[in-house]
Amino acid sequence: MYVLSVLVRALFECECCVYVRYKLCVCVCVYVLSGHGCFGRYLCQIRREQTAGCHHCSAGAEDTALHTLQECSAWDEQRRALGAIIGFDLSLPAVIAAMAGSSTSWDAVASFCEAVMPAKEAAERERERESALLSRRNNRRGRRGMAVPALRPP
Repeated sequence: MYVLSVLVRALFECECCVYVRYKLCVCVCVYVLSGHGCFGRYLCQIRREQTAGCHHCSAGAEDTALHTLQECSAWDEQRRALGAIIGFDLSLPAVIAAMAGSSTSWDAVASFCEAVMPAKEAAERERERESALLSRRNNRRGRRGMAVPALRPP
């Protein structure tokens, strides 16, 4: 909780983002640094997904904010760009300290978050859409309210 309070204080004291971008910047950065949002572990905790595994890499690791920030191979390019600016220690305290330390670091973290989170959110929406289509297909009803048997080849 202390780390999150330091982050929030840094977010509101920083003048790096122009106002128009500020709300989006704060939102996606807080998602990444707090572990809430479209991470498998969080979605599993709130029962929106059945497993906490990462859908973006083949490592089979639990999808957490730290996995996304430090390990997930799907975000290697964005991680290299971030590491080139703030250093390759991507632990939460180091990232928060970097964000609070300079506007360049703030922009680098914000760019990482703004690149990764919309992609993760789009993938989550697609999985939800596929799941909804599957459940609708399985719950189809005929004209008289009776379940329609699935069509199977002879």
